[in-house]
Amino acid sequence: MADAEATLEAPEDDPGAGAPDEPTAPLDAVEAAPDAAEPAPKAKEPRKPRKGKPKDDDHDGSPGGDVPSIAGHPRAARSVARAKSWGALAGFIVGGYLSLPTHTLASAGLRAIVAGLICWVAVWAGAVFFWRRMVVLEIKAREQELVRAVEDARARNQAAATQGAQAAARAQAAAQVAQEGRR
Repeated sequence: MADAEATLEAPEDDPGAGAPDEPTAPLDAVEAAPDAAEPAPKAKEPRKPRKGKPKDDDHDGSPGGDVPSIAGHPRAARSVARAKSWGALAGFIVGGYLSLPTHTLASAGLRAIVAGLICWVAVWAGAVFFWRRMVVLEIKAREQELVRAVEDARARNQAAATQGAQAAARAQAAAQVAQEGRR
């Protein structure tokens, strides 16, 4: 056992001791020798597209591509999550309260959980329905603001151009009067 440990440890005066990253000379020779019998690996061919719905290369991962996402809208996502939690809680409480007098506690609990799940799904659907319309309305309102801003900028530019043209015409007329006065 001592002999095996002695052969595994490098001597202290060996310069390669403590440098396990450097391979020894015999290993370099083995790694450097090319194997002529082994062919070069082939490059992988790209996969053929699957049948069915075509995928766009510029698709950003959103469900509708260019369609606005409720999950991407910060207020809508928070509001939907809040509505789902309150709806589930209200459904659980009401379902449990209404089923307590007629059944056992376990049965009432099960009915309360089922009522909570049903209310959770119903409120989620209602919140998504509401926020889909709100997001579209917000986009249309923002679009109208931008169109109005562009029209105002055009009107200001046109007014400035008109004022500039009038000022240039007045300056030209004044220059003509000054030239006639010198004659």
